[in-house]
Amino acid sequence: MAMEQQSCAQESSTFQQFLQGKPRIILGSASSSRRGIMDELAQQYSFMYEVATADIDEQAIGCRQGDWEELVLLLAKAKASAIIAKLTAAAGCQPPQGFLITCDQVVVCNKTVLEKPTSAEQARAFIRGYSTAPASTVGSVVVTNLSTGQQCEGVDTATITFHTIPDDVTEQLIKEGNVFYCAGGLMVEHPLVSPLIKDRQGSLDSIMGLSKRLVIQLLPAATDVDS
Repeated sequence: MAMEQQSCAQESSTFQQFLQGKPRIILGSASSSRRGIMDELAQQYSFMYEVATADIDEQAIGCRQGDWEELVLLLAKAKASAIIAKLTAAAGCQPPQGFLITCDQVVVCNKTVLEKPTSAEQARAFIRGYSTAPASTVGSVVVTNLSTGQQCEGVDTATITFHTIPDDVTEQLIKEGNVFYCAGGLMVEHPLVSPLIKDRQGSLDSIMGLSKRLVIQLLPAATDVDS
């Protein structure tokens, strides 16, 4: 535990040093959950960031039957490529500068990959499944140094076990609609859902789609690849 705390303190110090240069930081995500997590980091470390979106067809990329870590990294890199193309077009003659953060996440339950539900029926099936089997989140973070094109990447996993999720909770979540923007329809931060968590292995931010630990590690690392 002491070594882990020392490592976290060192990573935090390195991140603060990185921020002293006031780098341009771009979060490449349309997710409100990820923006909320990034807001927390920005407030904690006193930095500003921009938001860009990839707007790609995620279902057309990668294999859902293969390596889940490979899949989420592939999707995060595809998002980076799409956003870089937009930034380059907007910049005109000058190449874009700064550091781009892109992410992806899948939920795995009963050895099946669950992405964003596309219908109420699918969302209902996903959420009901969490009453009978643990759900694991597999989330990637890719940081691209826009000046060099170099990338640093990481994957974080977490596992959640739920008590039985009542049908009325499931129906309320579907009615509100936010489950359709979350991998697996999983919303552990929702006030109707959080009391139903029996056990959690991993950080809440990772489960919600953006590992703070990986952001803090990878942004300075993406600077180092340019030196």
